[in-house]
Amino acid sequence: MAKVLIIDDERAIRNTLKDILSYENHETILACDGVEGIEMVKKNKCDIILCDIKMPKVDGMEVLAQIMSMGIDTPVVMISGHGTVENAVEAIKLGAYDFIEKPIDLNRLLVVIKNATERKALLTETKELKHRITHKYDMIGDSEKIRHVKEMIERVAPTDARVLILGENGTGKEVVSRWLHEKSNRASGPFVEVNCAAIPSELIESELFGHEKGAFTSAVKQQRGKFEAANGGTIFLDEIGDMSLAAQAKVLRVLQENKISRVGSDKEISIDVRVIAATNKNLKEEIKAGRFREDLYHRLSVIIIKVPSLNERLEDIPLLVDYFNRQISEEYNGAPKEFTQDAIEELQKINWTGNIREFRNVLERLIILCGQVVTGNDIKEYVVPMK
Repeated sequence: MAKVLIIDDERAIRNTLKDILSYENHETILACDGVEGIEMVKKNKCDIILCDIKMPKVDGMEVLAQIMSMGIDTPVVMISGHGTVENAVEAIKLGAYDFIEKPIDLNRLLVVIKNATERKALLTETKELKHRITHKYDMIGDSEKIRHVKEMIERVAPTDARVLILGENGTGKEVVSRWLHEKSNRASGPFVEVNCAAIPSELIESELFGHEKGAFTSAVKQQRGKFEAANGGTIFLDEIGDMSLAAQAKVLRVLQENKISRVGSDKEISIDVRVIAATNKNLKEEIKAGRFREDLYHRLSVIIIKVPSLNERLEDIPLLVDYFNRQISEEYNGAPKEFTQDAIEELQKINWTGNIREFRNVLERLIILCGQVVTGNDIKEYVVPMK
């Protein structure tokens, strides 16, 4: 069932459309002219709008233009008894979903309403998914150290400079990499993440650079690598400190020449990729131990961003509590809990070895196990920090 706004100055047409749509179990709202129609749009959330073109006071094209200027994504179907190709083209250019001539073919109208409402539902779902994804990478905090990270992102993101992100596990290095991409000129391009620690050393080259059919036993078909997939965008090499020396040498060559060769091929493929890397290791110590190439380190570390541990920004804990409290409560379809001041203080006393990742898990535990008010005693009872 759809909620349909009908804007038409002819009462007979309004009533006829209302009767037909009501019979099909659609809800209808009626407006007798463009002025009333615009007011109805502002007051009601409709699934589709049927709007006549020729009306007194404000004509349908102006109504359409105003709806578009308000940023409303409800599909608008224009109706006209004097339809021309020019009118239809103009309406579509202004943002109309479709154009129907009078006398109205009722079967076509019902099909248009069905398709338009399905499109509206799809747009709504897409927006919600984007909203969830965006919030997945929120950077919460107002401490001096986290403000410094945000300032670095703002300054560095618009450039193509390579960035090395340092920080303990769970601090949010991936979040920083996402924001560097989203705020860059490559935001419309792909963002490809590679967890170097999760890929076996014998497969890392194939994963990064791709392979030709028959290059090795299990290579049953040609496959593009991550660098090719990231062409025109950003590649994020997470946990690069765990990459083998052989793979490091090949990555260094890519950074020098902006070209890759698939495993099993001598053909060079030019790529345009921004490289962001991250690690929780001390790469200078890894270099001394012979486990990381110094020349690769210097290529990657044009800009270094150090993400602070949670223990270094305990003043952000009240903001993090508020953020995760609302987020997790929403996931469980419940009301946010109330955290007392002594609960906040107890959370600030904990040694957060797992950083933000551990903190979120603890908040989820508290929201599940505690009553509506979470106290300091609850923290002592349910939060057992790692020794």
